[in-house]
Amino acid sequence: MKRIIIFGGIALALIAVLIWFGKKNSASPIEYETEKPFKANIVKKSVATGKVIPLEEVEIKPQIAGIIDEIVVEEGTIVKAGDLLATVRVVPNEQSLQSAKGRINSIQIQLSNAKTQYDRNKSLFDKGVISSKEFEASELSYNQAKIDLRNAQNDYQIIKKGSAGSSGANTNIRATTSGMVVEIPVKKGYQVIQSNNFNAGTTIATIADMTKMIFEGQVDESEVGKLIKGTNIEVALGAIEDKKFPAVLNFIAPKGTNDGGAVQFKIKADVSLDEQYFIRAGYSANAEIVLAKKDSVLSIKEALLQFDRKTEEPYVEVKVGDQKFEKRDVKLGISDGVNVEILEGVSADDDIKIWNKVSKDDEKKGND
Repeated sequence: MKRIIIFGGIALALIAVLIWFGKKNSASPIEYETEKPFKANIVKKSVATGKVIPLEEVEIKPQIAGIIDEIVVEEGTIVKAGDLLATVRVVPNEQSLQSAKGRINSIQIQLSNAKTQYDRNKSLFDKGVISSKEFEASELSYNQAKIDLRNAQNDYQIIKKGSAGSSGANTNIRATTSGMVVEIPVKKGYQVIQSNNFNAGTTIATIADMTKMIFEGQVDESEVGKLIKGTNIEVALGAIEDKKFPAVLNFIAPKGTNDGGAVQFKIKADVSLDEQYFIRAGYSANAEIVLAKKDSVLSIKEALLQFDRKTEEPYVEVKVGDQKFEKRDVKLGISDGVNVEILEGVSADDDIKIWNKVSKDDEKKGND
């Protein structure tokens, strides 16, 4: 009885296997769809990332070291050349101040001595005792001593107050150009130094002409050789959606820089602004540069291409019968990443196999 049960189970298993194979063999073969080549306008573009900045930007620096006493403008203020931006309060160096004061005292002594000699020689010259040459020499010494005292007093005032007079020319920081104040990196109470041979000096404010903007970005070395000065490009700003600004490429760096292992070249382009939009300095931007363009050329979708494993040459499969295809080598032109130009290999009447179309079952698996 046990043997009958065992053999019966084996027989049922064999029957199930045979039924499974039968269903598998009876399933219909894969049917491939086809597409015909078509005429298309293909534009090959390069995208450069960067930002928009003012063409002219000036940093205002003080003429004397001190502490910011007052800032009279704000970022965004429109100023003209000569307008007051800030004032600086001078904190004199005690050693320099005492040295200047000592120089005044010394020159005052020299002046007193020169005046005594001048008065004596003038009296003698009026009596005809000494010659005019001797009198003129004493007069010259006296006048020179007066000038030296005036200069020493001015130096003392400059060290103490920052200026020799009441105008405060050195302590008043004024705009050197017209434009918008785009940045004020200091605040009241900040210590600042003047520009000199060893230091660029502290920037009080940055003024820019916001009516003239340029795009400054980077392009990869693989594409820089295809760029031409004077090319019209389009600049899209991250802060302004659905708007592109026309620009003209006017600079391509002769030397590249290494950025994360890739060599990048700086480019610049003059941007044509739209009065409807206010463009702020430093907006991130992308520039679309047309590298090549062809109108109404025979094209196919890049997804239809296959590549030989040995030669890596492109080919397509062309329909020659009912679900029968033959391999055709093709010669390609320009591509925009979606469509590619066909120079040789197929005609407009050929049906090209869609070899990688996703099935409904695959779509369901992907969604799961």
